[in-house]
Amino acid sequence: MSKGLASRAISITNQKGGVGKTTTAINLSAYLASSGLAVLLVDLDPQGNATSGVGVEKASIGSSVYEVLVNGVGIREVMRPGPVEGLTVVPANLDLAAAEIELAAELSREYRLREGLEPVRDDYDFIVIDCPPALGLLTINGLSACDETLIPIQCEYYALEGLVYLLRTIRRVKLHVNKSLSITGILLTMFDTRTNLSKDVVEEVRRVYPDLVLDTVIPRSVRLSEAPSFGKPILLYEPLSKGALAYEELAKEVRESGKERLGEGAGCPDRQSSGGGTA
Repeated sequence: MSKGLASRAISITNQKGGVGKTTTAINLSAYLASSGLAVLLVDLDPQGNATSGVGVEKASIGSSVYEVLVNGVGIREVMRPGPVEGLTVVPANLDLAAAEIELAAELSREYRLREGLEPVRDDYDFIVIDCPPALGLLTINGLSACDETLIPIQCEYYALEGLVYLLRTIRRVKLHVNKSLSITGILLTMFDTRTNLSKDVVEEVRRVYPDLVLDTVIPRSVRLSEAPSFGKPILLYEPLSKGALAYEELAKEVRESGKERLGEGAGCPDRQSSGGGTA
């Protein structure tokens, strides 16, 4: 861990699929690591796309985050080196799909990931948690284990659909499970410069949530879509592409802003925003 930096754990959360959540988890982690920070990427999605997206073969995984959550295995035992110096990965595979059922009757089931990460929190500058596209027990574990959550939303017609519900869920988690939880920001993804729709969506989301939307906007990019199939973050696959430059900028914004980027309490899920709010 770098001197003088407090460890930050950020979950990447949205109950909708296809919004760039895993792409963001992979590339934010990679660019943070490339800037000299110690970063742990935790794949909490049973699909394991963040795992394969950084070059870890799911078929070769002996133990995964499933064993940490369900069997109490030490998290160091399941860690794998990432493709960028300074990046370490906690992989996932389909075993994780059974975790919600197996943990349903367990005590402190919402805190399993937090407890698993506790021994290594001080080893990393950033812990990035890729949550599944659902608001179930796995996502609650991700929100319980983090300090902040970053919310990617696609620049499409239904961008705001479900966002209010997600923010309400975050507020409930803050109230009942993790009182220190805040929002890093809303990240607009898949922005298409050729369409008025993308521009209109950006304008509308910024109008409804003026204090929560991050400055960085991630463009729609063929290279970003291709990179995971090669098991590489975009900085290793096509570092000069527009998608790469955007994620580099996002890492800089997240790194420099910190949790208090908007002032005391500004990232709090129960804060009212003009227009839509989180009520």
